[in-house]
Amino acid sequence: MKRTLLIGAPKLLLAALSTTVLSACAGFTPLYGRPGVEGGLSSIETVAAEGRGGYLLREQLDDALAHRPGDPVAYKLALGVNEQRFSRGVRLDSVANRYELRMSVDWRLLDARTGVEAHKGRTEVSVTYDSADQPYAAIAAQNDGQERAATEAARKIQLDLATWLAGKKPA
Repeated sequence: MKRTLLIGAPKLLLAALSTTVLSACAGFTPLYGRPGVEGGLSSIETVAAEGRGGYLLREQLDDALAHRPGDPVAYKLALGVNEQRFSRGVRLDSVANRYELRMSVDWRLLDARTGVEAHKGRTEVSVTYDSADQPYAAIAAQNDGQERAATEAARKIQLDLATWLAGKKPA
């Protein structure tokens, strides 16, 4: 009988502790549930930067922000993309077989009516990829690296914009 009580006691303690912890989170509101965040994000129009990286980033941001062409625009997001590629893995014959791609995005959020800067930031992303000996495979690997970098940069920018919109006072 004592053994059953000792085994049941940790379970009872765990249940009481989890109830206490969950009740402390009663006032928690997720970022996307705050007033003005979801509608605010979809009212941002992305202006693509030059180059393939800028195009990929604009595509990812349009998806992440849920902006649809024709919807009312409150803000325009201007992007400046800089990409650098570094060789990281070198074979015995001094040929690089692994690369690092660093994407730096300087962005500015402009009021669509006045053109005044409302918010700005810099987002940096670094991804690595293997490079094969075959030319097509090497190009495909580099393109995949660019797509992954654009996806991650868009996610970081979306989070920064959502945080900013959540802290902004309603008009």
